[in-house]
Amino acid sequence: MLAHQSIKQLQQCMEQSIIGQETVVKSILLSLLCNGNVLLEGLPGLAKTRAVKSLAEHLVADFSRIQFTPDLLPSDITGSEMYLGEDSAQRFEFEPGPIFANIVLADEVNRAPAKVQAALLEAMEERQVTVAGQTHKMPPLFMVMATQNPIEQEGTYPLPEAQMDRFLMHISIDYPSDTDEKAVMRLVRGETSSSFNNKEKISIAQEEVFSARAEIDQIEISDAMEEYIVSLVAATRRPADFDADLARYIQVGVSPRGSIALDKASRAHAWLEERTSVTPDDIRAVVSDCLRHRIGLSYEAQADGLTSNDVINKIVKLVAIA
Repeated sequence: MLAHQSIKQLQQCMEQSIIGQETVVKSILLSLLCNGNVLLEGLPGLAKTRAVKSLAEHLVADFSRIQFTPDLLPSDITGSEMYLGEDSAQRFEFEPGPIFANIVLADEVNRAPAKVQAALLEAMEERQVTVAGQTHKMPPLFMVMATQNPIEQEGTYPLPEAQMDRFLMHISIDYPSDTDEKAVMRLVRGETSSSFNNKEKISIAQEEVFSARAEIDQIEISDAMEEYIVSLVAATRRPADFDADLARYIQVGVSPRGSIALDKASRAHAWLEERTSVTPDDIRAVVSDCLRHRIGLSYEAQADGLTSNDVINKIVKLVAIA
């Protein structure tokens, strides 16, 4: 269980840097263990960027940050062919873009137009990019962590459904408690001291992540738990079979990627909690992060002030375990 100890150590290091956001840290680690991409959403100043940097800081990995702006071009992300001159044996050479890193921070991803956002799709799903007819593979450890601000409207471009579906998890970050707020102030104040800068940094090797993923593949999931996952997803597609009010609130159900995400994340959660098989608690722990961005709410739900979280909580209460 050396891999488990290393991941737990990584979790502790991140929690020391991201005060009061233990659930967020855990969800980020689950996405890393599941080889998935993450969308972090929260108001300004809630440590979205800090959380991504904290993960990269404590991993032996290349980190890249892309600041999304309205004038960004797809080639600014993927890279482009560079002309070397007529006298060169090879006239063009591919210059990799910032997407070629282990941990990629797509900061304020909804500030760029759809053409630029689409440039992420192949990298996120296929783990490769194609430029000038040539395919270039991503590194074995590759994770896109995008952030967006839910209250910004002017100058933003909503993410298309196809891109949203490619995020394994949609993590929502809320305000810290008053006690945690005080701890945050003390942490930031202490980071300017010389003793903090001289503090030994803990770095986890990429091999530990790969070993953890191999162990997660061995986590068992029973037929009853598989049926539970399928039923949760089915409730978003055929809500009338479960509850009349639920049918009024859901316009678009969850895709098969949702059930795959639940399967992966619940097994990773069981592994992190040192269990050898998936329990209902593991599934319930990840269901909101895995499904909230995959449910299309109706106008009635929005008029009643309901969010995706409210609908998911209702579904969890309605769906019974076989």
